[in-house]
Amino acid sequence: MNDYADAYVRYLNHFHVERDYFECHEVLEEFWKEHPDDPQAEAYVALIQIAVASYHQRRGNLRGAVKMFNAALERLARTSVQTLGLDGTALKSMLAGRLQELERGTPFSDINLPITDTQLLERCKQSCSDPDRWGTSSEAGDTFLLHKHTMRDRSGVVEEREKQRQIKASRRSGGSPDL
Repeated sequence: MNDYADAYVRYLNHFHVERDYFECHEVLEEFWKEHPDDPQAEAYVALIQIAVASYHQRRGNLRGAVKMFNAALERLARTSVQTLGLDGTALKSMLAGRLQELERGTPFSDINLPITDTQLLERCKQSCSDPDRWGTSSEAGDTFLLHKHTMRDRSGVVEEREKQRQIKASRRSGGSPDL
């Protein structure tokens, strides 16, 4: 069996059980940033983009969804997801189909990633919160899933942005930042 990263398994569980695409993005992006030289880095980014696209689509941000699905397709054309236990051809076809659905205005529905590694699938189901919910659809009006990005504590991000703004302003003026 492939030695899949725990963060990847958590991503798959959030994707297929809770249908929490925002959390998928958070979990895998953190891992990707901590492991920039990982041989699967490009594939992880494509999966992050798929989660972000799904989150946008669920929220009705169709422009954002189209942009992210297209970005994921472009990235998948340059990398392989087979070593992550996924069928790359089926995944690309699925995303192309999703883009066509978006053009037609088809309402949001959850998708399942084409997992081909049965041992990976078993590991996911054994480690997830509710294996019986694997692959079932999410609640259409689940406010938590719809608006999760607005409900998290962003004080650290805001603080870091202000710090970086001060550093840039200081560099432009030739002084030292007030930190």
